[in-house]
Order: sequence, then C-alpha cells, then structure tokens
Amino acid sequence: MDSRLLDVLVCPICKGPLQHLRTSAEGELACRRDALAYPIRDGIPVMLVDEARKYDPETETP
Repeated sequence: MDSRLLDVLVCPICKGPLQHLRTSAEGELACRRDALAYPIRDGIPVMLVDEARKYDPETETP
C-alpha cells in the first residue's frame, strides 16, 4: 500500500484515519473508531461500507 494514498484516504463513515492491516497478501484498511476493515483488491482499496468487515482493534494490529 502506497503511504501517500493512505495519507489521503479516510473512513467513509467517520472521516477518521485508516491503518493498513496485513491480514492477507494485500491487506485491509482499518478504522479503529468504527472497528471496520475495508478490503484491498488488486491493489485498490474498496471503501464501501457493505464490503467492510467488523474487526477488533485490540486483538488485530497493523
């Protein structure tokens, strides 16, 4: 994930910062405030709430 892109993207719900989770080869972008993780597919972040999964910010770390 390009760090410049991560600096520009925000959570579509709360507009808060995102963290790159390395849960798979491409990873996910996670919002700690909303406890949602958005998938990255073919290098493109899918920032749709319907595509996000719930995650536990206390147990899953970047």
